[in-house]
Parts: sequence; C-alpha cells; structure tokens
Amino acid sequence: MSTLEDARAGQPGNGRVVLVTGAGTGIGRAVALGLAAAGYRLAVTGRRAAPLESLLAEAGGNGLAVTADVTDPDSVAALFAAVQQHYGRLDVLFNNAGAIAPAINMEDLTLAQWKTVMDTNVTGVFLCTQAAFRVMKAQDPMGGRIINNGSVSSAMPRPNSTPYAASKHAVLGLTRSTALDGRKYNIACGQIDIGNTETPMAAGMKHGVLQPDLSIRVEPTFDVKHVVDGVLYMAGLPPEANVLQMTIMATAMPLVGRG
Repeated sequence: MSTLEDARAGQPGNGRVVLVTGAGTGIGRAVALGLAAAGYRLAVTGRRAAPLESLLAEAGGNGLAVTADVTDPDSVAALFAAVQQHYGRLDVLFNNAGAIAPAINMEDLTLAQWKTVMDTNVTGVFLCTQAAFRVMKAQDPMGGRIINNGSVSSAMPRPNSTPYAASKHAVLGLTRSTALDGRKYNIACGQIDIGNTETPMAAGMKHGVLQPDLSIRVEPTFDVKHVVDGVLYMAGLPPEANVLQMTIMATAMPLVGRG
C-alpha cells in the first residue's frame, strides 16, 4: 500500500468515491471537505468552476471538479461519465444542489420562479439518482449509497415558501422510492433533513424571519460541522444498514409545534 492508501485504510471513507452536488458553497462545501478529510476520494460539481477549484485546493489538491447543471439531462450524463472515467466507480452520491424562491405570497410567484425550484430540487435529484443507479448497478462490487439533502421543510413548511416546501416533500417521496427500488442493486438511500444550520442561506435567521403567526422573530442556528458529522455517519454505514431519514436542527428552533 502507498502512504495515502495506508492513511485511508484507517478512515471511514477508506478510499471510496463520493460525488457531492452543489459543492461550491454552504452545506455542500462543508460536507465535501469533511468527506475528503475522512478518506473519501472526492468528486464535486456545481455551476461555477472557481468555487469548485478552491474547494479542491482546500481539500489537499486531489479530486475531480466538474461544472454541471443538474437540471439538464445531458449535463448530468456528462458529469457521471466523467466521474466513472476518472475513478472507475461511484460509491456515494450526496444530492445537495438546491434552489429557493423569493419569500413572497403564493399568488405573486411567477411560473419561472416555481419551475426553477422544482427543476433543481426535484428533477435534479431524480436525474442524478437515475445516473447513479446506472453506474452503481453495473460496477463490481455492485451497489452504493445515495444521500439526499431534504430539509425540515419536507415535513413542515415556512410561510411564503410554497415551491421550496413542495419540492422537499417531493424529495422525501424520491428518497423512499429510491430506497425501495435500490434494494435489488444493493443501493441504499437516505435523507438528511436540516434546520437552521449556520450558512449564508440561513443568515436571515439572526435578523428575524416570518413566523406562522405573522410575527418576525430571530431563530437560533447551529454549526454546519454537525451536518457534516451526520452525513459522514450515513455514508459510513455498511451496506446492510441505512438511515432512511435523519433530522438535525438547532435545538431551540420553532420547528416542533410550528403552525
């Protein structure tokens, strides 16, 4: 074994190949760095090259960065072909790429705003999952693991969040269907539902956000490193075990009892 292989042998990743979508910023970036540190061989994707290259440099300079649009079937096919050509296999997919719409009244949303969220959060997850199935069922040994970033909005919406909540409810259905349909190929699928992690997307929490009673209140957040730990746990499970759904949230956020 090489020195790198020796180091990986004692780590959860043990040289397995992981692809993270939406890896340039926020949760995707933090999770990608955590997976690399744990010994996974890293492939990352997003719409912009510069954040991906910066990520790989921070991860030690090793890995594969591919710009892609998860809403475009041809772009997704090229992404997975690049991963397969570079590494020869794919062991873990973290479906993290996502989009949000403005927090405005439902009747004021445009169809374009609706479609942007649904195309990214639902169709993007489907296309990447479908491509992962094709790789994972054909490789030797067969199988792998898919982890979807679901959000606590898969169970309970915020005010003025129709597209996002609808998309994340749909992701939960995709997760469950993928977990069922993946059994025959030794492909496990689970979902991590995240609430109020401290990333740029949640910056508004510190200034106050709209509540179901139409008041504006500050909400607590928590360190993204705990999301990384959750994904690492899910990714590191043996093939015979799976976390179907995990919720990780700021302890005092008003999720339980929302509405």
